[in-house]
Amino acid sequence: MPKLAVFPKAFMNALCKDGSMRVSEWIDLACALNVDGLEWYAGFLEMADESAWPKFRKQVEIQGKVIPMLCCSPDFTHPDVVFRNKEIQKQKHWIHMTSILGGSYCRVLSGQRRPELSLDEGVDLAAACIQECLPYAEELGITLILENHYKDDFWEYPEFAQKMEVFCQLVNKIDHPNFGVNYDPSNTFLAGEDPLELLYRVSDRVVTMHASDRYLIAGTIEDLRNEENGAVGYAKRLRHGEIGKGLNDYDAIFKELKRVGFDGWISIEDGVDGMDQLERSVAFLRKKIKAHWPGFK
Repeated sequence: MPKLAVFPKAFMNALCKDGSMRVSEWIDLACALNVDGLEWYAGFLEMADESAWPKFRKQVEIQGKVIPMLCCSPDFTHPDVVFRNKEIQKQKHWIHMTSILGGSYCRVLSGQRRPELSLDEGVDLAAACIQECLPYAEELGITLILENHYKDDFWEYPEFAQKMEVFCQLVNKIDHPNFGVNYDPSNTFLAGEDPLELLYRVSDRVVTMHASDRYLIAGTIEDLRNEENGAVGYAKRLRHGEIGKGLNDYDAIFKELKRVGFDGWISIEDGVDGMDQLERSVAFLRKKIKAHWPGFK
């Protein structure tokens, strides 16, 4: 049966840059919602102190929630092997972090889409680095989840595996029980592609999901494809919005996930316009999940 988590999309600057929000404040806000868990982010300023990790876990668990998954951003497509090895060590550190927090899923990415990289070179570099991390993940009981991502906030270039063909090629190159897909339907729009087409291609590998929604502020999806087409910079025609009021067809998404036996975590990336919006998104998703998984509480 799927479970719901939330991610502090609206508070990333406050938690990761200026420190104007404490992690304990976010925990209290999130635990008041009708969800099962909190998706964590490795870049919270207070996560620099490893002694704080068990305390955060205890604060979450004492309120009846868990920390199921960790969001982090390794960059595995750099041409320099020394740089890549440092990124592998970072990823192993994040796997350890996930374990200490009590989580089961740790995100991986391909890396930046550097212009000098060919498709095959980038896929090979990313796959090799992910495979290098998998034995440690298996040892700690952690599953590495590859997201069809757009771009980390601190990267110069967008995600190497942003486009569907590249993402699927990378997924197909890694066959391991501790590896799966974190599906984000909204990110597919940023690539100028169809989120359902991607889902149908990878649904049997999806183990977690990011739930968000985007809406067009002008024009059509075809305009988006023609103008953005995976360009550097966020898509100017798209905005984050309340889940259920944007472009994603959650009935079609959940129908396919139910068909393949999905029973993982769905983490909500929303609330950019306030906690009231996040509460409405939680309510929408609970209703939709219950419609497709009738035993959902």
